[in-house]
Amino acid sequence: MAIKFKVSKEKLLDGLQRVQNVVSTRTTLPILSNVLVQASNDGIRLTTTDLDVAVRCTVEAEVNKAGATTLPARKLLPIVKEVPGAELEVDVDDRNAASIRSGSSFYKIMGLPEDEFPRFPQADGAKKLKMEQAALRNDLKLTAYAVSNDETRYVLNGVFLSFKGAKLTVVATDGRRLALVENDLEVPKGSETELILPTKAVNELQRLLADKGEIAIAITDNQIIFTFDGTTVASKLIEGAFPNFRQVIPTETKERIPLEREQLLGALHRASLLANEKSQSVKLCFTKNQLTITALTPEVGEAKETLAVNYRGKDLTVAFNPQYLMDPLRNLDADEVFLELTDELSPGVLKINAPFLYVLMPMRLN
Repeated sequence: MAIKFKVSKEKLLDGLQRVQNVVSTRTTLPILSNVLVQASNDGIRLTTTDLDVAVRCTVEAEVNKAGATTLPARKLLPIVKEVPGAELEVDVDDRNAASIRSGSSFYKIMGLPEDEFPRFPQADGAKKLKMEQAALRNDLKLTAYAVSNDETRYVLNGVFLSFKGAKLTVVATDGRRLALVENDLEVPKGSETELILPTKAVNELQRLLADKGEIAIAITDNQIIFTFDGTTVASKLIEGAFPNFRQVIPTETKERIPLEREQLLGALHRASLLANEKSQSVKLCFTKNQLTITALTPEVGEAKETLAVNYRGKDLTVAFNPQYLMDPLRNLDADEVFLELTDELSPGVLKINAPFLYVLMPMRLN
């Protein structure tokens, strides 16, 4: 269908950058490499999908002829980025060939008919909620690193969200560690629900959510739709039951040790330089007012870091995967963290003065 519009380079570039992440380079369906461009009196609407996640946004434009087409996303984006002019004129003929003019540049790219493009999910009969964008973005940042990449455990390949009891609880685990954060949230009557949001949608939200403003959430049995700032992200949900995570959180621990987050992160990072790839472990030895972190790899050498800490319990040594211990430290903002320990075989729990916790299984001391 023929369409014609004029649009500022800056606005079109921003719109394409918002939607282009879900476009697959290796797809058996050519239409999924394209962006759906719909021109109407409201401007132009850009949509992309990989059949699991779909992203759509609206861009202001001067539309001379309304209609729709689909154009190759990975060709269109660099063209818009590189053209010299501040404005682009786009003219698409009945055969979906797009002529693009800007300043002294002219391009012609071949598109595909819009009727082949998958339909965008609808929110009919959905449960509806609203929350702050910044809160959701922070919840995902504090948990998403603990998601499992093991595709055989597909229910762990996403973040668990529970909208219940005036709270949003967000959890991720890969079976060796678990991150949990809670927020107070007004959950409208009848909208209480639990779901597993796939990693791809989590990544898109982390990329697109802003520091301020609201997000509207619509949830059906197998889909979730997020709408914010003229952008909509729709995703299929992971089917299946998330494991009972409450049972792996220790109810009591023996020692609670306050630690400076940046200092601990730096020491772990330096010690981990000599942790070997097979064992991937560092030892934390707590003695009176001192923490010694060591990584010992017989064929490589050893690293030792010593920190002054407020510890008065009995001598205690525990081994952890350094990367797993650094993940939450990198994503938290708190200056002080608390490491709760019982013994060398029990899980360690990392906490802050807020509703966040991280449970980490220890490694064998050799």
